[in-house]
Amino acid sequence: MPGARCRRLCRTYYSEGRRSAAHLPVSTTGPDMTDVIVIGAGPAGAFAAHRAADLGARTTLVARDEFGGMAANDGPVPVRTLAHAARLLREAHQLDRYGITGDGFRLDYPRLLARVREVVHDVRTQSDLRDRVDGLGVTVHEHAGTASFVDPHTVETSGGLRLHGDKIILCTGGVSRPLTVPGAELTHTHSDAWALREVPPSMLVIGGGATGAQVASIFTAFGSRVELFEKGPRILPTEDDDVSAVVAEAFRERGMVVRENFDAIESFDKTSDGVLMHFTQNGAPASAEAALVVVAIGWTADTIGLNLAAAGVATDERGFVRVDAYQRTSVPHIFAAGDVTGRLMLVPQASQSGFIAATNAVRGPAVPMWDQVSPIGSFTDPEYAQVGLTETKARKEHDVIVATVGLDAATRPVIDGRTTGFCKLIVDRTSNQILGCHVVGERAVETTQLAAVAMTARMRVEELARIPLSFPTYAGIVGRAAYIATRRLERDAGRDLNEAS
Repeated sequence: MPGARCRRLCRTYYSEGRRSAAHLPVSTTGPDMTDVIVIGAGPAGAFAAHRAADLGARTTLVARDEFGGMAANDGPVPVRTLAHAARLLREAHQLDRYGITGDGFRLDYPRLLARVREVVHDVRTQSDLRDRVDGLGVTVHEHAGTASFVDPHTVETSGGLRLHGDKIILCTGGVSRPLTVPGAELTHTHSDAWALREVPPSMLVIGGGATGAQVASIFTAFGSRVELFEKGPRILPTEDDDVSAVVAEAFRERGMVVRENFDAIESFDKTSDGVLMHFTQNGAPASAEAALVVVAIGWTADTIGLNLAAAGVATDERGFVRVDAYQRTSVPHIFAAGDVTGRLMLVPQASQSGFIAATNAVRGPAVPMWDQVSPIGSFTDPEYAQVGLTETKARKEHDVIVATVGLDAATRPVIDGRTTGFCKLIVDRTSNQILGCHVVGERAVETTQLAAVAMTARMRVEELARIPLSFPTYAGIVGRAAYIATRRLERDAGRDLNEAS
């Protein structure tokens, strides 16, 4: 089976030493030709470079900026650091509730940003992946500038680097999708928001997906008056309906204005205090003003400047690089991995796709990407996370039962004073397989990993329910939901037997 074969290959990532070039097909390229050029040093590129070198290929890794890419320098690492600061502020507000008195707390934003830089530096310099890449002899060019194809085998960078490669792997990631309305130049991206020198008194966040929700939640905790705009009927549109509803309600309780179902944004104007946004809702004109406007309406491939036409690499209708199951582009010797392909745009999936792309670039196209359980979560307040199918989708495809446990009925959230949220488990009534898990609340992202492991192992829900999870923990709520689902299945089975008799 392809999945089993891929898992065996992934295990070699940790067990193989560097192979000699004799394991590669005989190369007829000139002395200045590199076996594999990897463009982009984020998770996909770093894993691709490591894998290619581990298989014996002479590998060159080209980074426009620093090693680590968006994930380390502008994505999950700095965002999670800011979210941790927001968590500390929330905890500080509870001190009096637990008999701890103090003189009050305030946010020193410049000091927080200094801490973010410290964390980013430490993650980048202490990464064992970087050590492994260097240890395998990969030639790494940081701060090389934007890479561009000269021809299908040649790339040059704005920093003056020129390379020739037998195989090339594109891992350039993605960028924020811009708004195209008058005055859009007055708006900012989430990257700009993380780089602010001070907390703005007010903020409009356009886009109620994962990125917009994180920006809105963090700056609400920091004291900004935030309005979150989502054009669709609900924020977090890819999440389970109940997740969207509970998170939106919690946002409003924390003082955020959440506007859903507006028609369109018309324009932006500069004002003495910031930016005025003109929009329509229910066919009527409306406006909103804030010191800062952040646009988070989606993600697109970062291919500007790559000159894909010179290599003949095709993109799809959304602008992402088109790849097949082996991560090959329309040009057989050019591969792509990570966000630039538009597939599930998360760090673990990017890393795996980089591994697969490099394996196929060096050994030939033999290993396809495999279907996998992919937990997704966000560090908002409250956190939310999911793995598997939403309830709506599951009901369309399966006969299901749904077990939901509120955090206010679980011991650890009560102890911590964090009772907002729930855990929902979706189970196939026929096979007893877990189809999905959705959690809102404190430590939701970590809690959902338990369900992801159970689903990957194809555990039946009653098997999960029998695991004696530690008490009191947040993860225990998954076991409790599994127990409720199991009891319901048993009652239904008993009723079926009675009816049959």
